[in-house]
Amino acid sequence: MEIGIIGIVIAVVSGLGSFVLGRWLSTRRRQKKAAQARAVAEAGQSRQVRRARERERQRKG
Repeated sequence: MEIGIIGIVIAVVSGLGSFVLGRWLSTRRRQKKAAQARAVAEAGQSRQVRRARERERQRKG
């Protein structure tokens, strides 16, 4: 039973598609976790620290 060129191409394309999709989903999941961790860390900060951070953000842009 011989695997044809078309079968190999389909296998390679589906493998690459799976890899790209996995990387994209993994990146989104890491960004969400980082945003949640940042929100938790900022929630525990004092009012003075939050205001200082807001002033710094306004200066930058």
